[in-house]
Amino acid sequence: MNPRIVNVQPEKDYMLRLCFTNGEIRRFDVKPYLDTGIFQELKDVSLFNSAKPDGLSVEWANEASICPDTLYLDSCPV
Repeated sequence: MNPRIVNVQPEKDYMLRLCFTNGEIRRFDVKPYLDTGIFQELKDVSLFNSAKPDGLSVEWANEASICPDTLYLDSCPV
């Protein structure tokens, strides 16, 4: 099992700065998701900036979330 999210900081250009349970800090690009389903709503920057950790992953005010394994495996170390 991959580490889970303990903190998230939305950044410019639809990037997330993620802190994981193993202490790693990684950056995840949300742009590839912005043309799909509920993620289209995240083009609204104020909604994108509502990102918060939910105990496993990241969740937004519109209840969108991304699999915690995807967040870890598809992110880049900072």
